[in-house]
Amino acid sequence: MKIILLQNVKSLGKKGEIIDVSDGYARNKIIPGKLGVEATAANLNNLKLQKANQEKIAAENLADAQALAARIEELEVVTSIKTGEGGRSFGSVSSKEIADGLKSQHGLSIDKKKIILPEPLKTPGYAEVMIKLHPEVQAKLRVKINEVK
Repeated sequence: MKIILLQNVKSLGKKGEIIDVSDGYARNKIIPGKLGVEATAANLNNLKLQKANQEKIAAENLADAQALAARIEELEVVTSIKTGEGGRSFGSVSSKEIADGLKSQHGLSIDKKKIILPEPLKTPGYAEVMIKLHPEVQAKLRVKINEVK
């Protein structure tokens, strides 16, 4: 019997796949457990429509991420770090401080986990950090670090 999986099943396949299983296994395990449905013409058509809808949403998300990346590339976030004698810094600028700066200075809400710091930002001056907006889209943000004594 042909079955369309509604969930990922470890030994059978992933959600949306069409698999062939024995009739008893399908009637006693897969269908009652809501792991899959029988691959009828109506269910196959629904699956096709769902996949088309998911592809459309994924394309929209990618376009939104690319537009946001273009906007972020033009921005600069200004933050400060406390320094002592000889220009030694106390601590470093964190991704949370950068995310807060983006929100307060430019009105953009970016999760701090998406900001990738190549190394701790401990010196005053300019630095570039990467922001991962989408699995395929990254943006560079310029960070200006001022010195506070």
